[in-house]
Amino acid sequence: MHAPREPHFTALKHIIRYVKGTLDYILHIYPSAPTRLSAYTDVDWAGCPDTRRSTSGYCVFLGDNLISWSTKRQATLSRSSAEAEYRGVANVVAEICWLRNLLLELHCPVRKASVVYCDNISAIYLSHNPIQHQRTKHIEIDIHFVREKVALSHVIVLHVPSSYQYADIFTQGLPRQLFLDFRSSLSVRPPPAQSEGVY
Repeated sequence: MHAPREPHFTALKHIIRYVKGTLDYILHIYPSAPTRLSAYTDVDWAGCPDTRRSTSGYCVFLGDNLISWSTKRQATLSRSSAEAEYRGVANVVAEICWLRNLLLELHCPVRKASVVYCDNISAIYLSHNPIQHQRTKHIEIDIHFVREKVALSHVIVLHVPSSYQYADIFTQGLPRQLFLDFRSSLSVRPPPAQSEGVY
């Protein structure tokens, strides 16, 4: 065990300040047809200063509503940002498959391909290209898993500019305005104002 470093204390102060400022915020759910699943995934490559492991984050929407999200340190080191991003893609594709099966059991099948938005071009290329490269053998299982779901038209992986990559909020610090915009896009907002005398 090591002594806490200054960056840990700085991060903790930011977290406490954020939590204090959002104690009354809630996740809003709106009427929306459950006909499509879409997800955003991103990775902070080698972001941990102690282990250099990457942090994956994703958020999944059913229609217009956020229904699933995660941020998690990856279990293994990634030698490139593409490798780390592809592991993140595989994680969210697994979540989407589980949600598609759940919706099928609830008699609300998702008939269209679920869209996964990623801002790493190399990871998107790997999800579509059937040629196996020597340099990707260490992530071969993830590659085959995602490609199978793409081939079955259960999932499609598309590029999204970083300025619309909502999953960034789960993996890294953001400029204040971008953070506020992304938080709002995830429907995390103050509760609606109640009329006086209504409880």
